[in-house]
Amino acid sequence: MKLHHPELIDLLQQAYSAEKAAAFAYQGHAASLKTEEEKKAVHQIEIDEWNHRHEVLAIMKQYEVPVSKYYELRFHIIGKMISWSCFVIGRFMPFYFAGRLESGNVCEYFRMKQFFNTMGITEHDTVLYEMGIKEKEHEVYFAERVSNSKLLPFFEKLFSWSAKQSFNNIDLDKKHPVEESGHYCNNGKHFF
Repeated sequence: MKLHHPELIDLLQQAYSAEKAAAFAYQGHAASLKTEEEKKAVHQIEIDEWNHRHEVLAIMKQYEVPVSKYYELRFHIIGKMISWSCFVIGRFMPFYFAGRLESGNVCEYFRMKQFFNTMGITEHDTVLYEMGIKEKEHEVYFAERVSNSKLLPFFEKLFSWSAKQSFNNIDLDKKHPVEESGHYCNNGKHFF
């Protein structure tokens, strides 16, 4: 079955390629860290991103959605540049911008779920929900890493993100089950 939903197709293609960029970025981020605990945590997040890429590709194949060569090249370069920059921009910025990015990425999976649901397709609800929740867990982890930094108020004001100011409306302490998650990220915002 082919999809006839240009916005969903583009979202799938972007998400697939952006997960590679994120994984590359986390390779550099983990390597630049000093503590084993933080290296291990960021490496696990990298693994999660590769897993998300695999899951998105499976969905794309099911609907004959091609991989975008443009997005693959663009996000490959972005990911490698971010990976390298982690060694020169200090500790705070990689954690901060990773959290900000993950905050928006949460909604890409809930938007996919919503788009599929408008076409009467619910078979991907669970996997899309789980990927969105996993991205939220990543956001929370990164927010915790910068919560005590003196730089946070300045960056929060400049870039509109912190643990108190997320780009999504998910609270992990009060999370709704898959069947009741239709209101998550249902505000039409785009975070790419």
